[in-house]
Amino acid sequence: MRRFTLATLGMVTLLALALAVGGPFPALALVYITVFTFAMDRVSALAAPDHPGQEFPAGEGLSALLAIAHFPLLYGGIWALTHSAATTVDKALIYLSLSLFIGQVGNANAHELIHRPSRGLRRLGTAVYASFLFGHHASAHVRVHHVHAATPRDPNTARPGESFYAFAPRAWIGGFRAGFRAESRLRQGRGWHPYFSHLGGAVASLIVAALIGGAGGCLALLAIAAYAQAQLLLSDYVQHYGLCRREVAPGKYEPVGPQHSWNAPQSFSSALMLNAPRHSDHHAHPARPYPGLDLDRGRMPILPHSLPVMAVIALVPPLWRRVMDRRARQWHGPEPAHG
Repeated sequence: MRRFTLATLGMVTLLALALAVGGPFPALALVYITVFTFAMDRVSALAAPDHPGQEFPAGEGLSALLAIAHFPLLYGGIWALTHSAATTVDKALIYLSLSLFIGQVGNANAHELIHRPSRGLRRLGTAVYASFLFGHHASAHVRVHHVHAATPRDPNTARPGESFYAFAPRAWIGGFRAGFRAESRLRQGRGWHPYFSHLGGAVASLIVAALIGGAGGCLALLAIAAYAQAQLLLSDYVQHYGLCRREVAPGKYEPVGPQHSWNAPQSFSSALMLNAPRHSDHHAHPARPYPGLDLDRGRMPILPHSLPVMAVIALVPPLWRRVMDRRARQWHGPEPAHG
């Protein structure tokens, strides 16, 4: 647990200092989540074991702490962007580092929480998503993505040859609609529909932003949310790009297996993102706490670089296809028809 705690709380501390003190900390926060993370991933001596061998209940405590810290960081960031005497450069650094933190660490942590058996932890994860205007993901991810990953029925699976810029709007809109339909079928008109909470949480977050900074506060929240959501969608794009489950009968697909998600073994970025890059084992065991996720390099597709680096490459479609298309063809079966 120590590496998860040090990696994540190190970033939380730098962001808190950037908002409260300023000085060198806005720049240090951005350097930490970009250059420092890249450098630490290159230190092979710090590599985490592929097979951790046990699960750590202490992981839930760190997840809850990170989720609670998310709210003062988000709304403190809105205050800093609208009221503080920080320079324009420092505000830009705060915006970038906070958005990256929410999109990479906050998203990974909220994702962990919505899979926990405790209703309180699941609600906490959903609240984190709603605060950056993406609450529907708590429904779409569990009800749609985990059921249909690596098939045409999943909006959050990137098709072979599809650019990130084509994928992102399809995934956002498709995930919203598919999650709504899945929750509606589950409830059949009975009880409270979760989308009321998702949309209500987004409205509440905008109201808090308006109380902090008026129209400027709302614009700051929208800008942070847009960047953070782009990071989340980039993760989805990278982690399933071009991998397809075989259609074994009309409309029926083989079970999801280790070959249907991309994985990254780099230790520091994995610790920072609570082992989210160990994606195949998460799909095989969605309820398994993040410290216990396994990595089998012989049976799981491995990305050529860390997840954050691959997300940057995905922004340049010709480079992405040159790096990934050959690798994807080695892993996916006959491509199913897309409806």
